[in-house]
Amino acid sequence: MATQTRGQSAERRSGSGAAAKRDRTTPALFIRQVAAELRKVIWPTRNELVTYTAVALIFVIIMSVIVLTLDYGFTKLMFWVFG
Repeated sequence: MATQTRGQSAERRSGSGAAAKRDRTTPALFIRQVAAELRKVIWPTRNELVTYTAVALIFVIIMSVIVLTLDYGFTKLMFWVFG
């Protein structure tokens, strides 16, 4: 069917508003579910965290230098072309 989208079926979308209320959770249940998911997370060690942070900062610095160099070069080129 051309009007059907991925996810919920057409019958469920066209149903009454009661289906939408049934899918909602209470704030307390949401907090319990979030806490349960956070317990499953494998947290990085201090050494891994320092390494990942250093790699990210070095990458950002290198990319900034590349963009700065290209910007400076294009600026000089435009002044040379257009005077």
